[in-house]
Amino acid sequence: MDTVDGVMERLRAQCLSRGSSGIQGLARFFRRLDRDGSRSLDAGELRRGLAQLGLALDPAEADAVCRRWDRDGSGTLDLEEFLRALRPPLSQARKAVIAAAFAKLDRSGDGVVTVEDLRGVYSGRAHPKVRSGEWTEEEALRRFLDTFESSDKDGQVTLAEFQDHYCGLSASVDTDEEFVAMMTSAWRL
Repeated sequence: MDTVDGVMERLRAQCLSRGSSGIQGLARFFRRLDRDGSRSLDAGELRRGLAQLGLALDPAEADAVCRRWDRDGSGTLDLEEFLRALRPPLSQARKAVIAAAFAKLDRSGDGVVTVEDLRGVYSGRAHPKVRSGEWTEEEALRRFLDTFESSDKDGQVTLAEFQDHYCGLSASVDTDEEFVAMMTSAWRL
């Protein structure tokens, strides 16, 4: 466990030193390495990819990292889980403003945001594809909702999914004050 935690700390520090696109850039890089679309990498692919980024892992470290995020016992690292773990944890201030934005969207108060909830707080009529007739307003709302969902697009966004979406963005914002201001402005809180 210590080996994996140390590797993760080194990798997180390297990503954050690259500025706002560090972890997001790593996510894009790993997705390109995943040539078969399996959303996973084996230890060799992980080692080669990280070596290209200047972070050398020995075979034992790469194996340990893969085992830690191997959800299905296939011997491969699940990319989404790995990238989620790589992100710095959210502060209480960031969690609170994310929860406030979610509560604004969750008009029914049932703990999930659906297209019906969105209708009261978001309009898709001004979207360029709606205006051109390519999409209906329903499609615009659905696509908007999809941006917050994990890989399982079920038409319902939970607070955990919403938080996960913003956790990725949060990693690229230096201070709590900046993140809170951004969220307050974006969601008119």
